[in-house]
Amino acid sequence: MKAFTYERAKSPAQAAAAAASNPASKFIAGGTNLLDLMKLQIETPTHLIDVNHLGLDEVATTKDGGLRIGALVRNTDLAAHKLVRRDYAVLSRALLSGASGQLRNKATTAGNLLQRTRCPYFYDTTKPCNKRKPGAGCAALSGYNRNLAILGTSADCIATHPSDMAVAMRLLDATVETVSPDGSTRAIPMADFHRLPGNTPHIDTNLAAGEFITSVVLPKPLGGTHFYRKVRDRASYAFAVVSVAAVFDASGGGRFAFGGLAHKPWRIETADAAASQGPTAVAEAALAGAKTTPQNAYKVDLTRRTLASTFAQKGAAA
Repeated sequence: MKAFTYERAKSPAQAAAAAASNPASKFIAGGTNLLDLMKLQIETPTHLIDVNHLGLDEVATTKDGGLRIGALVRNTDLAAHKLVRRDYAVLSRALLSGASGQLRNKATTAGNLLQRTRCPYFYDTTKPCNKRKPGAGCAALSGYNRNLAILGTSADCIATHPSDMAVAMRLLDATVETVSPDGSTRAIPMADFHRLPGNTPHIDTNLAAGEFITSVVLPKPLGGTHFYRKVRDRASYAFAVVSVAAVFDASGGGRFAFGGLAHKPWRIETADAAASQGPTAVAEAALAGAKTTPQNAYKVDLTRRTLASTFAQKGAAA
């Protein structure tokens, strides 16, 4: 790990201003992803801005009947919160399916959204990776890509986003609230927060330089029956090969979001419209435009099967 300087931020706006003044700086909270990347010298910040003491660790109701989740709320606390468990069960289930208990105790809401891909070539500094080094090439395209993306890919990157929490947040139409270095604030819909790779796969989100996440807002509860079904190579401490977040209402309608398939949490509203027609129709809509390799083509059928299992689970719960 390379040497770095350190400061403790005094306010969200001051943290954003400090980051903007030093492009080689990084915010640090739980550090569950950043510290690993620093040890591998994939991330090499010269300055760390500690944001753990800014008081952004509360979950509160909003005037619209939703929830405002502080950026520093730990994943364990969010999953266990009584209002999340009661009204946003898909989020609680997604959180509990991620990582391990020890990591969830440290990982934060904002950090979870900002975690970087687990593509093996991103982590292997001896191999070309456009996400790690723009213009270097993508070793995954002709290499080992069994667990990589089949939707929204580009000629420059087929990495997937690793978060379970973000898939549930996308399903729930969450909004990310931020503060900029000049003190101004904005709200970014989750649909617009993460980016597809295009020709700039090294840019994961639409945050501006120095922009700091202060909270995530959930709209009023959807009601209905919530599911999060995650398929992975081992029973715990593994990232999704395919995951399905779903909410079904009493009339047979539903909404769906998917993990393990794209560079960002994947949600297509045409898949929601097909809910009454069953899992095959939902899968056809969700997978439209899929581009596979010989190694990851199985994800198409696995997505269909995971949706079928989710619908069957809904039927059993009825």
